[in-house]
Amino acid sequence: MKYSFKNDYSEGAHPRILEALLKSNMEQQNGYGLDEFSLAAEKLIQEKLNNSVSRVYFVSGGTQANLIVISAILRPHESVVAAATGHIFTNESGAIESTGHKVHGVETGDGKLRCEDIQNVLDIHTNVPHQVKQKLVYISNSTEIGTQYSKTELEDLSEFCRKHKLYLFMDGARLGNALTSEHNDLALEDIGRLTDAFYVGGTKNGALIGEAIVINNPDLQAEFGFHIKQKGAMLAKGRLLGIQFHELLKDDLYFELAAHANMQAMRLKEAFRNIGCSFLAETYTNQIFPILNLGMIDKLSQNFDFYVWKKIGDGTSAIRIITSWATQEETVDKFIEEISALN
Repeated sequence: MKYSFKNDYSEGAHPRILEALLKSNMEQQNGYGLDEFSLAAEKLIQEKLNNSVSRVYFVSGGTQANLIVISAILRPHESVVAAATGHIFTNESGAIESTGHKVHGVETGDGKLRCEDIQNVLDIHTNVPHQVKQKLVYISNSTEIGTQYSKTELEDLSEFCRKHKLYLFMDGARLGNALTSEHNDLALEDIGRLTDAFYVGGTKNGALIGEAIVINNPDLQAEFGFHIKQKGAMLAKGRLLGIQFHELLKDDLYFELAAHANMQAMRLKEAFRNIGCSFLAETYTNQIFPILNLGMIDKLSQNFDFYVWKKIGDGTSAIRIITSWATQEETVDKFIEEISALN
């Protein structure tokens, strides 16, 4: 059977999470996120943010988190600005549009939005009230092509958004990978200070399911729970999410798992670099996009699964390889052997 490098959620969950779920299984707890584990997990996130004002809501998945946050924040005539590679623009089956909100996709070379990208959208939407009004900026960290925002970049975006009365929302499906990258200079506290809302992704970093939505802007908190309930995301057994995040965050297991995934990806990146490969983007998280000829891709495909991501030309394509919290060093060793044999 081929080993899959297609995603970082093929495995179930870290054993400690399963143990915690089993250990607490027969305990009676309050429902709908009011259990002691969810409340403790919220407190842990607040402590890491150094912000007791932020509110935390646990939901089951990333698309659900994006849909609820964006539709809760925006009025009917307001829209979202995102990179064209952004998950809400390319891979959520029109979830945001289905709530009545337009998504403006901006082409960027590295998957990251910059102030000038947003300004360009604002500049062509001045015919008020005949055009939709941009009100929210959506970014991902790490991005869908594995790049990450620096502290300066996030500060610039935050300042721009506040100047133009735009909300800033960060998709954190792979936030752990961004924050543990060797090139990262952002702290969780910075994200809490610079965004109106973000979420801590669990599904792609060791949890069975689950994302922790964090609403930093007090103006957006008051009735957010109604949106969670109305969208079907308020679980009666909310404890199942709270237990997982409590286990992941109580001693920073969350960051250990993400760092492991990054390290394995960087080992593979070095192997591809050693045979002269270039890359679609320069990444330091758990996603790499080496550019190979079709013969190389066919050889590697015999024992390993991955996506052919983008045709480059002249018989070459970029492939996407993603490592996970569960990727074994021995498996990476075998993949490196096959990569080296391509030379």
